[in-house]
Amino acid sequence: MTLFHFGNCFALAYFPYFITYKCSGLSEYNAFWRCVQAGATYLFVQLCKMLFLATFFPTWEGGAGVYDFVGEFMKATVDLADLLGLHLVMSRNAGKGEYKIMVAAMGWSTAELVMSRCIPLWVGARGIEFDWKYIQMSFDSNISLVHYIAMAAVVWMFTRYDLPKSFRLPVTVLLGLCVYKAFLMELFVHVFLLGSWTALLVKAVLTGSISLCSLFLFVTLVHSN
Repeated sequence: MTLFHFGNCFALAYFPYFITYKCSGLSEYNAFWRCVQAGATYLFVQLCKMLFLATFFPTWEGGAGVYDFVGEFMKATVDLADLLGLHLVMSRNAGKGEYKIMVAAMGWSTAELVMSRCIPLWVGARGIEFDWKYIQMSFDSNISLVHYIAMAAVVWMFTRYDLPKSFRLPVTVLLGLCVYKAFLMELFVHVFLLGSWTALLVKAVLTGSISLCSLFLFVTLVHSN
């Protein structure tokens, strides 16, 4: 039974990535090693972020239940490094915008999936007691895939030299939402005391809204050119 539960969680977490890779056309371009390089860039960026946070942002020593708003906001600002990393990955790949976006997003999100959820699923989902948090973790990995595809698309649009002036404000706002989404979610959970399933639903709705706006801007920009 525990192995069956682990299989369900593993399939729910990993198969959407495999399906996205196959159906997006990346397999036809033999982009596997490009995605691996994007994943290696993700690891390097995360290492730099951890070193920066450990050096300049010590552990919060405030009272129990007190939310360090300024400190968490500054820590979330460090996620700007993800934007630079995605831009670096896309600038090193030649091809259409769709190809660059999908290579960067697939490599980035898959590396995050392996590094942050592989071991917890392997250790926890095979436990004796059933726990819904591993199902939630699997759903969260799918949300992260959509999030990074949208983020890569926004970064690609923002770095275009021919981006129309009317697009600059909405693209900049979307960039800010992509960077501070985790901070906003943590703030919502703390202020409104959201449960785990409610927080996951809010995260899915927020990510879906950002993704739809990014898709609309991307399609409009591509067709206008």
